Amino acid sequence: MKLDKQYSITSDELYSSLQKKEPLLLFDLRLLETYSSGHIEGSVHAVCDAKSKETIMPKIPKNVKIILIDEDGSMSSEISSMMRSFGLDAYFLKDGMKGWDKELVKGHPPVTIKPEDLWNKLSDDNVFLLDVRDKDEFSDFQIPGSVNIPLPDVFISENISKIPQDKEIITICPHGNRAMIATFALARNGLQSHVLEGGLAGWSQVLNSKTVAQNPDVIQIEKVGKGCLSHMIISKGEAVVIDPLFPPKKYQEIVQQQNAKIVKILDTHQHADHVSSAQQLSELTGATMFESGHEIWDRNTNLLKDGDEILFGDSKIKVIHTPGHTPGSLCYLIDQKYVFTGDILFIESIGRPDLRDQAEEFANHLYDSLHNKILTLLPETLVFPTHHGVTVKPENGVYSTTIEKAKQHDVLQLSKDEFVKHIVSITVPRPMNYQRIIQINKGTIPLTLADIPDLELGPNRCSIAGT
Repeated sequence: MKLDKQYSITSDELYSSLQKKEPLLLFDLRLLETYSSGHIEGSVHAVCDAKSKETIMPKIPKNVKIILIDEDGSMSSEISSMMRSFGLDAYFLKDGMKGWDKELVKGHPPVTIKPEDLWNKLSDDNVFLLDVRDKDEFSDFQIPGSVNIPLPDVFISENISKIPQDKEIITICPHGNRAMIATFALARNGLQSHVLEGGLAGWSQVLNSKTVAQNPDVIQIEKVGKGCLSHMIISKGEAVVIDPLFPPKKYQEIVQQQNAKIVKILDTHQHADHVSSAQQLSELTGATMFESGHEIWDRNTNLLKDGDEILFGDSKIKVIHTPGHTPGSLCYLIDQKYVFTGDILFIESIGRPDLRDQAEEFANHLYDSLHNKILTLLPETLVFPTHHGVTVKPENGVYSTTIEKAKQHDVLQLSKDEFVKHIVSITVPRPMNYQRIIQINKGTIPLTLADIPDLELGPNRCSIAGT
């Protein structure tokens, strides 16, 4: 095969560029075993297949020089030509590794880190989170403590100096593609890093659990990448799950640890920011699933109405219809001690009434639900919502408030007319993919499990901030 010499680079030219620390990406296309046994320092193992063409290649900055390396220059010449057709500045090492007579290093390519493992490391001061998304993406939501250097800027030497060399570096982007390229750029500068597996989409699926109350026991399950909250209440070995999240197997693990059995599953409303796992959890456990009888569903389900009561163990759940966020929103009062408020009342704010495009009507209902039903409960009643905002910090690891504290929200001091006028005037971005998520939760369209991470990517936006 005739090589395209115009875009070849000799070993001496490459060595000179490396010594000058020019911004390059060195992609070694050989087999992983061959790469690991000896490769040019700063090069990374890369596989050029259909998937990389679709995911990695489009994310490579156009102004970065790429050098492809293979055994003899034949395959790398062909692939560099293809990459140039994508607008990339791609070259290949003339004669490949057969023509390289300089020093080699041994080792493996950068590896990924699972989202669950990152969660366990977050309290470690030795971790540096490098988010390589664009600035507007980063400002929308991020993992707390992340530092933003957009991918094109990672190739600028002065930005490399901002990255600590004595910490474990984790690169982050929506799905891991840009983050992988960032690890390549860091490797060129002698910095080893790990890619967050599945990116922020994978991060959005991490669940963490904690026992937060007793008699009956309340276990709070947090989807840490979104601030979604779910709860398991256990009484005499019988467990009720409220607003279950994906993946449902987490609830099986928890209940086994508690030596209990899930007997009932309840959703507070048709969620707009995350996919409910109520149906899947019911199928896994055989537990009875209940949903609001004040909503319209496109599937068979057991319906609850205002005033209904559910018994489990030695405890009793009272159903309270609290429209405002959705027409059929329900709150669940357990033993006059705990109230699970869904998206009606949060620790720091209240639910938004505009997701069904009837903001003024729903705001009137929201006011009545809050003042005439929820805030009339005993002052010491513990409030467990289904979300928390990014600025809310748990108290002793618990996301909760009390009716007494909730009454202090500024917006709850307004008259009804003032309340409605104020709430309707607030403009808050809607949850990402909220219309599709609602349709899935309603049963109108089928759920594809593989779609969940992308559907749930981004922050929850079911509250009205600053209220």
